[in-house]
Amino acid sequence: MTYSYTQIASYLRCPRSYRHRYLDGWREKDNRPALLFGRCFEQGLAAFFSGQDSSAVLFSEWSTYQDAQIQYSRGDSWERMFRQGVQLLERLAQDNRIQIRHPQKNMQVKLLRSLPNGSQFVAYIDAMGDLDSKPCLLEWKTTTARYPEEPDGLLALDPQLICYSWMSGIADVAVVAFVRKRFSEIQYLKATISDKQRQEYGQLVETSVSQIEVGRPLQYRQLALVQLIASKLIRKPGASDLDWLDQLDD
Repeated sequence: MTYSYTQIASYLRCPRSYRHRYLDGWREKDNRPALLFGRCFEQGLAAFFSGQDSSAVLFSEWSTYQDAQIQYSRGDSWERMFRQGVQLLERLAQDNRIQIRHPQKNMQVKLLRSLPNGSQFVAYIDAMGDLDSKPCLLEWKTTTARYPEEPDGLLALDPQLICYSWMSGIADVAVVAFVRKRFSEIQYLKATISDKQRQEYGQLVETSVSQIEVGRPLQYRQLALVQLIASKLIRKPGASDLDWLDQLDD
């Protein structure tokens, strides 16, 4: 069995939700513009650090959804989101604060860790590079609101960053937040994860996996709940063997 940050977070938040997605095979329909755009923008970032025309790649990826039946909110539109993406890529070039050597190797890095029970834990790291000439683990975020910067040390409590630090052994981490708003901006938020935090997260993973595999929280069945899920989610064929877990969108 293979586990990930998303799985553990889902289990801790709601064991029933965990079962719906990871055991029964239900997944959210991928029709949210922000989610779709974020994936396309990451392709633009990959092109940027590889020395390609990042705006052209973003246009090509985002064009897939130009005529799609998706519902925009807050004044968003396909064209507006594309313009914001181009502005952010231009701003990234102007800032010139991030360097990624060998981007084919150091972007979308897949890490695997064996767990004591024989299972594995997988993580996909957005990038490993330098921010302001200092090596660190980099996590991309696209958002319409700025990330909070206070109180000091808040980012070091982010469980996803702690997870990735635990997987990689890298203490210095950073969130690069691409903020889509009238005047687009980029936040470069740094944090340091301690050895104690990594150890505690590893223990949390082992405990959670043990509980999952003995099936402790998985007794339920309510028709109304099942009907609600069916109205919001789609069933992915072959979910019983969980092969699709290799395509995580953490």
